[in-house]
Amino acid sequence: MTDFRVGETDFLLAGRPVRLLSGALHYFRVHEEHWAHRLGMLRAMGLNCVETYVPWNLHEPRPGSYEDVGALGRFLDAARAAGLWAIVRPGPYICAEWENGGLPHWLTGELGTRARTRDERFLAHLERWFDALLPQVVERQIDRGGPVLMVQAENEYGSYGSDAEYLGRLVELLRAKGVTVPLVTSDGPEDHMLSGGSIPGVLATVNFGSRAREAFGTLRRHQPGGPLMCMEFWCGWFDHWGAGHITRDAEDAAAVLREILECGASVNLYMAHGGTNFAGWAGANRGGGALHDGPLEPDVTSYDYDAPIDEFGNPTDKYWRFREVLAEYAEGPLPEPPPAPPRLGAEADVRLAEWASLGAVLETLGGPETAAPVPPTFEELDVDRGLVRYAVTVPGPRQPYPLIARGLRDLAVVYVDGERAGVLAEGEEELKEPVAGHARVELWVESLGRVNYGPRSGEPKGITGGLLHERQYLHGVRARGLRLDALDDIGAVPFGPPAEDGAPGLYRGTVTVRGAGDALLELPGRTRGFAWVNGFNLGRYWSVGPQRSLYVPGPVLREGENEVWLLELEGTDPATTAAVRLVSV
Repeated sequence: MTDFRVGETDFLLAGRPVRLLSGALHYFRVHEEHWAHRLGMLRAMGLNCVETYVPWNLHEPRPGSYEDVGALGRFLDAARAAGLWAIVRPGPYICAEWENGGLPHWLTGELGTRARTRDERFLAHLERWFDALLPQVVERQIDRGGPVLMVQAENEYGSYGSDAEYLGRLVELLRAKGVTVPLVTSDGPEDHMLSGGSIPGVLATVNFGSRAREAFGTLRRHQPGGPLMCMEFWCGWFDHWGAGHITRDAEDAAAVLREILECGASVNLYMAHGGTNFAGWAGANRGGGALHDGPLEPDVTSYDYDAPIDEFGNPTDKYWRFREVLAEYAEGPLPEPPPAPPRLGAEADVRLAEWASLGAVLETLGGPETAAPVPPTFEELDVDRGLVRYAVTVPGPRQPYPLIARGLRDLAVVYVDGERAGVLAEGEEELKEPVAGHARVELWVESLGRVNYGPRSGEPKGITGGLLHERQYLHGVRARGLRLDALDDIGAVPFGPPAEDGAPGLYRGTVTVRGAGDALLELPGRTRGFAWVNGFNLGRYWSVGPQRSLYVPGPVLREGENEVWLLELEGTDPATTAAVRLVSV
């Protein structure tokens, strides 16, 4: 079988020097029926390799309970069929603007900052996960005839920790589970990151978006020999809800790509094709400079990333500029890009004919209600993505005082005695109008995504500091969670006619499709929530922008009647709400 090794100056494949021209494409952000097209687009751009992360939390939603771990193996088989090698980055932490950086909510809920350390409980969870995952990789390594050339050990660990013993244990674990191909690490090109994240005997690579020669110079101070590689060349960037759409000039990005290659280095374009954060898996960041301790910045549903291949699989100007650069390093003429997948044939309105209140949905599909002296976190209620209803009584009689949700994460829609009283947010935790007692207060809190990078990764969700009336804690809190995945089956929900006042709730309707293919779901006037088509969760919509519509992969649609659900969490103004529509991309 062919072997792949790390030489003194080059990567060696069957003894011959080889340069890796790779592109990031995450199998979990692309509909499986589109994998072949997207991989073909990588080949036509001039790449010979594909890189993917693996999100632990997607595949192990509860300890020891696994969902479609085989998706990675099927993707690697598709990469081989497309004529591409593969780099696998199994984490355990992936960042990736993904919920909790890929770590399961139940794991960080149990361990907190002990995750990603030598803590024996963490290592036990990790070994169980690798037992389930790594056979997908081991069976497809290059020395067994598969496409996998390299596996990454941890990810940007020098940006987070300094537990060298943990990193060593991780390498031992990967080897013990049968990984024989070269291992690599990747970190920012800074001394403290490389010294904290590098592992003796494991090739270090660097991540950056500019100043390639300077970055590789820093790497060489830490690693005098071995091939040079940029594991993440940030050729675009991602967007946050409530902020502007970020782009990067194609000529500027192509110039940096050329600089990387002129250094004799291998490269992985991050992202070559971004895809979509379906099903509410988008993560969140925190501003605040180096400490990343500032306001929560939730990531949008689209992971277009201003990549050379856009969210819908189209080549962009950046694609053609990169292709020109990469063609100079190809062994022969590049193939032409494959034909685009089918597009929606005709626009169509969605008829939303049924509605159920949030309370009815919670009663039908929610978890058990718990009673506790203080508000339990999402982690304690086993809610990864979704929302929690907190209910508390303000005793009385008493005069009006401020009501405060201390330590609130994300957003809370507040009701007092059944009437909407306002929306609270992190940093804006006090209701505008005081509340008198006796009163019943409900707070519907939605997670906008767990932090995926920095020292506040893994922080709990919900109301983490208690409910206060003036300075007095309100004890005796009842809480009930609704996981997003519980809505995959809404057959038991008691639907009625649609709410005429645009109230929050679950709306159900149909749309007739003529010419099924890739489409956009436009949601004018809707405020905030999630959308499904034929049971496929498209992700979050939110009127704050910059994203204004949701991508619908063509394979999700069918000719004729299709079912659409909207879980609206804040409500809409019927006077400004237009028809929900399917339009072609």
